[in-house]
Amino acid sequence: MVGDDVFELDMESNVVVAPKTPGLRQSACTRLWYVVFEERANATCVIHTHSMNSMLATLLDPTEESKTLKITHLEMIKGVGNHAYDDILEIPIVDNRPSEDMLEDQLREAIRAFPKCNAVLVRRHGLYVWGDSWEQAKTQCESFDYLFESAIKMKELGIDPGKIPKVGTFRVLEKEMSSPPNKKQKTGGNAAAGFNASQGIENAEDLQSNEVPIMPRDAKVLLLDIEGCTTSISFVHSVLFPYAREHLSSYLETNVNATQKEQYLKALSKEVSAISGGESVKQDIVALVQYLMDRDVKSATLKDLQGKIWKAGYTSGQLKAHVYDDFPLTLQWMKQNGVRTYIYSSGSIGAQKLLFGNTETAGNLLDHFAGHFDIPTAGPKKEAPSYTKIAKAIDVPIEEIVFVSDLKAELEAAASAGMKYTIQSIRPGNAPIGKKQFPTVHSLLQLCGK
Repeated sequence: MVGDDVFELDMESNVVVAPKTPGLRQSACTRLWYVVFEERANATCVIHTHSMNSMLATLLDPTEESKTLKITHLEMIKGVGNHAYDDILEIPIVDNRPSEDMLEDQLREAIRAFPKCNAVLVRRHGLYVWGDSWEQAKTQCESFDYLFESAIKMKELGIDPGKIPKVGTFRVLEKEMSSPPNKKQKTGGNAAAGFNASQGIENAEDLQSNEVPIMPRDAKVLLLDIEGCTTSISFVHSVLFPYAREHLSSYLETNVNATQKEQYLKALSKEVSAISGGESVKQDIVALVQYLMDRDVKSATLKDLQGKIWKAGYTSGQLKAHVYDDFPLTLQWMKQNGVRTYIYSSGSIGAQKLLFGNTETAGNLLDHFAGHFDIPTAGPKKEAPSYTKIAKAIDVPIEEIVFVSDLKAELEAAASAGMKYTIQSIRPGNAPIGKKQFPTVHSLLQLCGK
């Protein structure tokens, strides 16, 4: 979902701004959002989830008659607002109805009955949770889900999550306490006044200092890696590379003349000699290509040859490229909002255009790009001068470019060149990032916004 998919309503339920995307209708939950906003004056964001943990948590009472779920003495209770570790957190549970808009009266009654709680469970359904900012609502949603999962597992162990433990928690005798603990003043009455219901909280500065840039607010040029960013690593390594190996000999036989073979042999031999350390390698195009591919060497000659083999595969229809579902939507957003998108990959520009021109789910995406860079046009991706060269080529100050890659070494090179926004992409199958060094995104849509 992007901004163009959103309805903007006033507190009288009138549509102030309709979504630009045609054919959309308001959620059945719409009236329930208003119930929360009417009953909780400080709430500005409501989240509704159908998580497995929240649904199963409503079934911990096998009679399904309980009106609340009780949890106590878990550290994450601090994350849901208005509660301390040793408080008894009571989350109200209402019975489900055939349609969500029928839950209005039950939801309102539960909110009024439990003023300290920032959430309501719906039996066999899910959770409604809110906060005084979207950040707080998200944090509390994650904290509640953790608590629900803990309660389920505790029940499996025969432990009542709502029972105060007799041992296992440090206790200080009243006579040993020289002074009361220094805690922030909590608000009385309604929940969620400031982060975790602490007074005097103002997070406007946090909103402005979000470490992940928002485009086009923070920058209008986006530079993207391919593997592990726009496209799964498994597609490249399990589909493209094996295809090039399998069809290399037949491609050379039918598409490359003697002069071209000699040129390839000379260039590949030179590149292998530079890394082989004197190791003897058969002076044959196929053997040299396999030697470089076995070592994942970013060879310009190899990439050129691979690109031509892939072109034949795409042309014949044997190959269709993978892109993540969020990527076409991100490209659309960037183009509509004046953000220029560039690709920088060790794969040749020709191979890049083949991939994005023949995607399996989105067709031809090439019209969304402002340009492409590869090793011959920019340089190696782990060297800082390459990023300086790209900035100069597109005539943009380097600090105004957002660069997204899955590889820390590439981000380090870009940062050392002066890039202000270097973002690490986290996708299924990517290498573990280890210690976090750069801001991370799990979807490129996280960059979209105003």
